[in-house]
Amino acid sequence: MLDYIWIDDKSPILSQLPNNFKSAAILLHPFIQMPWGWENSKGKSTREHIYPSDKEALLRGKPVRWEEIVHQSGLKNIEEMAIALKTSIVAISREYAKEDLAEKLNLGIKVDQYYPDEDFTSVFLVSDLLHVLSSKGATRLYYSYPLLDKFGALEMKNINPLDVCQLSLNELMITDENMDFAFMNVSDSFITIFMTKHDNIIDIIKSVNCEAIV
Repeated sequence: MLDYIWIDDKSPILSQLPNNFKSAAILLHPFIQMPWGWENSKGKSTREHIYPSDKEALLRGKPVRWEEIVHQSGLKNIEEMAIALKTSIVAISREYAKEDLAEKLNLGIKVDQYYPDEDFTSVFLVSDLLHVLSSKGATRLYYSYPLLDKFGALEMKNINPLDVCQLSLNELMITDENMDFAFMNVSDSFITIFMTKHDNIIDIIKSVNCEAIV
């Protein structure tokens, strides 16, 4: 079992991980593009905030990379995107918040496009991550949720992405039985930390086509 790791911003992420992990990457949660007219089809008041469920996103939506939203909103890079997102949800100190970037982002988002998943791993990433976790022959998945002192295991063959999303409360860590790989979501963020004890993390990221910072 692997306990949740409380990542701070004072030192590099890799240096804070358990010694068996040699590589790490920040996975960027994709934005969500629902079919044209999806929001109107819900029949909700224009004042009511609407956001697709994990099931709706998985069945009818598609992921949109940060790079694409950067381009359409006029932001310079994904660093500005990260600041804009955290400013929008008031998850960054006033000293670093950039309201102008948040405004650019919100004006640039198209109809039926939605923010990435916040606090928990995107449903679009989960199926790929499950494939990675089982790639070395692991048959069980272990999870750790320290805020509720909740720990457990699931059989890989019986898991689908929606099952994992139901677990994905903030501050959750998931690993395979051999601890070859692990991933954890980060509170007040739009990222997942992925880690492995192998050196080929760039190849792993490419194989699942995730948008990431290694």
